[in-house]
Amino acid sequence: MNFKNGKKHSSHGTGRFTLKDFKFLGEDVILEEGVLVFHPESIILGQNVYIGHGTILKGYYKNEMLIGDDTWIGQNCFLHSAGGIKIGRAVGIGPGVKILTSIHEEGSLSRPVLHNPIKFGRVIVGDGADIGIGAIILPDVTIGEGAVVGAGAVVTKDVSAYTVVAGNPARRLRSRSESKK
Repeated sequence: MNFKNGKKHSSHGTGRFTLKDFKFLGEDVILEEGVLVFHPESIILGQNVYIGHGTILKGYYKNEMLIGDDTWIGQNCFLHSAGGIKIGRAVGIGPGVKILTSIHEEGSLSRPVLHNPIKFGRVIVGDGADIGIGAIILPDVTIGEGAVVGAGAVVTKDVSAYTVVAGNPARRLRSRSESKK
């Protein structure tokens, strides 16, 4: 419990967990040292999942975070599943990726944005997709099967299956079926 100006404030916890705390935990899951997990009771990890050092899996008291079989998540990622996250099978997520599922509405000019209502939006990442290092995926986004998100991209809109996107905001570069030039 923290106190500030004589008022009591509660913490979101330490992020420490035990393996039995998860909603479901498949076989051959690796959680490297320094991984923090909040609300593990809302997190499902499939078989053969790797979570890199310093990653934060921020579950939420409602909605779920589902990470499919054979998925690799690099170090220092931040996944916040207040609006729900579904990551498919055999997905690669580079180091430093951020997946966000809630934002504060802009609301009235008469009060800080921080004090406005929160809007929730699910993020879905399709099977076989790849998310490059440092990419940011915002709420209400679906990344299609086999899509590639370039390093540092900020994804604000859906990405079609087998499409390559990059930039801020992320824009379509090509289909993976097109020949590289």
